[in-house]
Amino acid sequence: MTSQSTFTRREMLMTSAATAAGAAALPASLAAADSDKDSGWIDAHSHIWPPTADKYPLEPGQTVADLKPPSFTGEELMAIARPVGVRRVVLIQHNVYHGFDNSYLVDAWKAHPDRYRVVGMVDSRAPGAGKKMRALHKTGVTGFRITPSRLGTEWLDTAGMAEMWKTGAETGQAMCGLINPSDLPGIDAMCRKHPDTPVVIDHFARIGVDGKIHKKDLDNLCGLAKHRKTHVKISAFYALGKKKPPYDDLVPMIKRLYDTFGPERLMWASDCPYQLNDGNTYEASISLITDRIDFLTDADKQWLLRKTAETVFFA
Repeated sequence: MTSQSTFTRREMLMTSAATAAGAAALPASLAAADSDKDSGWIDAHSHIWPPTADKYPLEPGQTVADLKPPSFTGEELMAIARPVGVRRVVLIQHNVYHGFDNSYLVDAWKAHPDRYRVVGMVDSRAPGAGKKMRALHKTGVTGFRITPSRLGTEWLDTAGMAEMWKTGAETGQAMCGLINPSDLPGIDAMCRKHPDTPVVIDHFARIGVDGKIHKKDLDNLCGLAKHRKTHVKISAFYALGKKKPPYDDLVPMIKRLYDTFGPERLMWASDCPYQLNDGNTYEASISLITDRIDFLTDADKQWLLRKTAETVFFA
């Protein structure tokens, strides 16, 4: 996969085999009791959508035939997540299907306010972005996806984007960047201007999408560590490096981020349902953190798998 559009719209079909593979149990020492949400893991990044467009219209040009998989509801996600100890999820607005209409995710939060938080989207090019952010804050939206794929080449250099970052500093809502490595200098500049705004970089800033971990890109990502409120999602393993389990080729990049940011500013996430394709599974994703990285202590795993996302999105 080489482009931003293929990353966000990668075609896949979730099969029963993938679901079954994702349901393998964690080691007993790390497994969470279903009744104890505070000890359960948090998936810091997953999409969900309904199988119809009756109540939640799709973006112009999209039809239900374009949904891949045809259905991926919150309950379908949790059926895969619960068996491996995940109890809570940060739901990410999928602008490809629903644009800036956050209503499906907000309704999921309303139905399960202890289970979900939402990273929504507002159009920074339209008036009143900050006001919309504050209104959404009351409905479980504790972060906002920002991405040049939706906002254009000058996406960071607008009054509306500045308003979003200023509002985020006041409300605690995080700016969540779905970006490429080339966007890191722009994010660095925004962090300097808005040091009190929480920031989360999705999917390692897509370093490794071409199969290679470029040192310059990783240096730029690690350079964000100087901004105390910046975090990185350790996620989307299916799309980076060798793009297949057990993802050991990504461990050196994770080690560099661990040494630079510390575990308190890193959070694991699946990027479902896209993690469920081409031999990739939910269980394989979380197992990289629970089982395969020898430098992580049990305390570190608590941060990567729960406490960091809890602090940023659930506090």
